[in-house]
Amino acid sequence: MADSLKENDILIGSHVPMNGSEMFLKSVKVALENNENTFMFYTGAPQNSIRTPLENCKIEEGLALIKESNKIFLDKVVVHAPYLINLGNIIKEKNDISRQFLINELRRTHAFGVKYIVLHPGAHVGNGPEVALNSIIESLDYCLDEANNDVIICLETMAGKGSEVGTSFEQLAYVINHVKNKDKVAVCLDTCHINDAGYDIHNVDGILDEFDRIIGLDKLKVIHLNDSKNPKGSHKDRHENVGFGTIGFETIHAWATNPRIKNVPKILETPYVEEVMPYKEEIRMLKENKFNPNLKEELLGN
Repeated sequence: MADSLKENDILIGSHVPMNGSEMFLKSVKVALENNENTFMFYTGAPQNSIRTPLENCKIEEGLALIKESNKIFLDKVVVHAPYLINLGNIIKEKNDISRQFLINELRRTHAFGVKYIVLHPGAHVGNGPEVALNSIIESLDYCLDEANNDVIICLETMAGKGSEVGTSFEQLAYVINHVKNKDKVAVCLDTCHINDAGYDIHNVDGILDEFDRIIGLDKLKVIHLNDSKNPKGSHKDRHENVGFGTIGFETIHAWATNPRIKNVPKILETPYVEEVMPYKEEIRMLKENKFNPNLKEELLGN
């Protein structure tokens, strides 16, 4: 396992796959091939509740490779919870399903030796944001008590499509201020999402100041580093490759290198170029501070 972040290093990785016969071992191999020192993965498909038994996930092999490589910070690796979970839905049957799914994911995350799980806060599905936020608070406390481990749930900032909640720092602060398990609830800031929600993404320090005032910068545990296909305030949530969207390379690089968030893992969730993974090249651009306008063509061999 890596010991400490060097002065000019960026704590950066991507959303890597966990599938096939190698499972978690494959996740680690892909991260190392991309020159990542952190990464994010699903413990199973995000669209359903089918999960490979932990004993078949090659956890020990993956952890051994992390230790052997001395390049990846295990304490900065991240799990992403499945999209099916909606703790904001107050229909008991549906809320109970979401709760049980999250409890299982918290336990699986702990089994991988991972500290953080990113969770979309949920949607109010017509009942209004206040109702949803209070449902989320009650559900988070229940799930964290039941899971009974040290995994931290990082509520993701959302773009505001449909009836999503968690679209403002104030909404996330409301949840954090009212949960019982305050030490186990934090935030994942998505650059595409806050741009699409209406924040001035280019004013990095201004946003960090606002976050610190409303939530507290110590609660910022993960950053999703994504460009956006849409303009500020569009509420669309459509990611774009680094430097090819409305946010632009300069601003994405500023987020990647801001010293105030140096030790916060930055995770790329940018789209594949057709079927080609772009992360190794995007990470190289950010580390070298040099945008390649021909990246997509080169990835496709054109």
